[in-house]
Amino acid sequence: QVQLVESGGGLVQAGGSLRLSCAASGRTVSNYDVAWFRQAPGKEREFVAGDIVWTRDYADSVKGRFAISRDNAKNTVYLQMNSLKSEDTAIYYCAVRVSPSKSHTPSSYDYWGQGTQVTVSS
Repeated sequence: QVQLVESGGGLVQAGGSLRLSCAASGRTVSNYDVAWFRQAPGKEREFVAGDIVWTRDYADSVKGRFAISRDNAKNTVYLQMNSLKSEDTAIYYCAVRVSPSKSHTPSSYDYWGQGTQVTVSS
């Protein structure tokens, strides 16, 4: 089992930055796929960024603004979010997948955190 705890969300003005953290416990996740998803009210959960199959991938809407990284010594995954826009407002979730895959579908991930709210004011 893997437990994931996100932190770092909050209220920020448009154009600002936030760094989300996802602390993992139970297993070392350094060799697993990790990703960030988000879900806005009334919308489906969507892929944001992933460090999957040894490649970093991003949704088109966040390319050039967001960056995913890992600190294997801390068993923690980060999402640096810059130039935030009001449309980035959502609950952000980190997820871990044990078996490598190029899929970006939420159902392909095995473990999820509880989410952290990000609100961007315009």
